[in-house]
Amino acid sequence: MADDVVYVNIEEGVKRVMNNKKLYVKLLHKFIVDMNIDELFVTVQGGDYEKAQEQAHTIKGAAANLGLTKLSRQIQDFETHIKAKDIKPGIPEAVKVCYDSTIDEIKKVIAQYGS
Repeated sequence: MADDVVYVNIEEGVKRVMNNKKLYVKLLHKFIVDMNIDELFVTVQGGDYEKAQEQAHTIKGAAANLGLTKLSRQIQDFETHIKAKDIKPGIPEAVKVCYDSTIDEIKKVIAQYGS
């Protein structure tokens, strides 16, 4: 993990919720609970690309709205591969690493700014 990688852009995320840090932290917690990347992988492995594309799109949008920039971009790339039904080896693994790193950073933000 590079030191210059920003997984959680707090400033951008807080700005999107009208500078309400308490709400932002609540939404980060909700992201952890609601956005299950493993369900997406199961759907892809099952060959339901339409459903997988919807799941990826939902995660991408939630990530973008919360300032989870790297994850949003990674999921956007994954969504493109899903749409093309062209999941190359290593892509899901890279998404999982990014997701896990993002979740770790979210937990740090929640610990720092949460109640």
